[in-house]
Amino acid sequence: MADLQSLFDVQHRASRDAETPVALRRDRVLRVQRLLEAHGAALAAAVQADFGVRSAALTEVADLFVLRNLLRHQLRHLARWSRPVRVRTPIYLRPARGWVQRQPLGVVGVISPWNYPLQLSLGPAATALAAGNRVMLKPSELTPRTSALLAEQVAKAFAADELTVVQGDADVAARFSALPFDHLFFTGSTAVGRKVAQAAAARLTPTTLELGGKSPCIVDASADLDEAVLRIAHGKLLNAGQTCIAPDYVLLPRGREDDFAAAWRRAVARLFPRIEGNPDYASILGAQHLARLHALLREAREQGARIEQIESDAAAASRQMAPALVFGAQAGLRLLDEEIFGPILPVLPCDDSDEAIRHINARPRPLALYWFGRDTAARDRVLARTVSGAVTVNDTLMHIAHDGLPFGGVGESGWGAYHGETGFLRFTHQKAVLAQRRWATGSLFYPPYGAKLQRVLGLLRRFG
Repeated sequence: MADLQSLFDVQHRASRDAETPVALRRDRVLRVQRLLEAHGAALAAAVQADFGVRSAALTEVADLFVLRNLLRHQLRHLARWSRPVRVRTPIYLRPARGWVQRQPLGVVGVISPWNYPLQLSLGPAATALAAGNRVMLKPSELTPRTSALLAEQVAKAFAADELTVVQGDADVAARFSALPFDHLFFTGSTAVGRKVAQAAAARLTPTTLELGGKSPCIVDASADLDEAVLRIAHGKLLNAGQTCIAPDYVLLPRGREDDFAAAWRRAVARLFPRIEGNPDYASILGAQHLARLHALLREAREQGARIEQIESDAAAASRQMAPALVFGAQAGLRLLDEEIFGPILPVLPCDDSDEAIRHINARPRPLALYWFGRDTAARDRVLARTVSGAVTVNDTLMHIAHDGLPFGGVGESGWGAYHGETGFLRFTHQKAVLAQRRWATGSLFYPPYGAKLQRVLGLLRRFG
């Protein structure tokens, strides 16, 4: 804890001078960009080594492409985001002027997960740097090679009082989250998010929690089933389902189950002609995670569910788990209550869209919701009657790649959002400033009160 505290103290002292010029902010974001350009291939190789099977192309698509776009967007808009914002002054305060001055918060802590170890660590860190903050980053101990290389390259590109990487296990993460940051950003499970929020609350540290949950797919009767299933399969099987916004289950018109299963087989064959030995089909990160997924399937099978797997699930050495559809899952199964975080997709039949909406609204609010169909009235009913962190219509995952859209959860799927200007403002203190002039009207409200005040108030009620 002493080492963590000393690292924090270095950044805290440096951050108390709130003025961080735009040129310096821009330089720090450019250094992150250059780090990726120079070491992206080595970082992708480290991710591959940590996972066992995860191709450089998959890391490019899932981590680096999104991260590079986020950095370019920041550099394009940073000067505008950093400017003071003029605010209209009400008549009773004129000729005073008002504006909002955007300033860094100070020191931002970032705790990042293992599933996308580059995007979900450097993305929030770069956003906090763009807002003028100092950043301490705690990457996951479950991707040790990636975390070590990240720490090494960050130390070469940044001074310790700008951006530093802290390595260590869950014990270190717990002590990290108890530091008196000006803001703490966490990405991970809801269960761990609760512990992070409790630790931060003791210090009155504001938090952003990017959590998970069970993100539903609604397939409307108006949907093109083959097109919908291909896009659902892509969203579900990217990184072998180890994605916080992966489709967690499908709500399907009753009677279309066999059609869905046939379309799923075609879609998986197109995306992944084979599972075992396919470098683009990621391993489950570790044996413990794989055992948990197998236990979910075993419980469902024992309770009478029908399991369909694309090929035999025998790739124990590579931990490449074959995709599985689950039909007939009964209420109470862990498969329907826990976030799956793997290539298992329950399919639940519904009589109509109202039943699908009721099913979603009876559960914690999801991080993402996916809707497929051509009936815009049905789409708008779902958008109006459900609450989720975000929605993608007629696709999955793609909202995360739109830098103009905020990304974040609601309720048990998290709070706060980032990406684009929303992320910049998340790490910014918006300081209100009112500059009074010599001939101020405020004296009209000074005591002693009497007829003059009543006349002023009457005029303001009439014209204000």
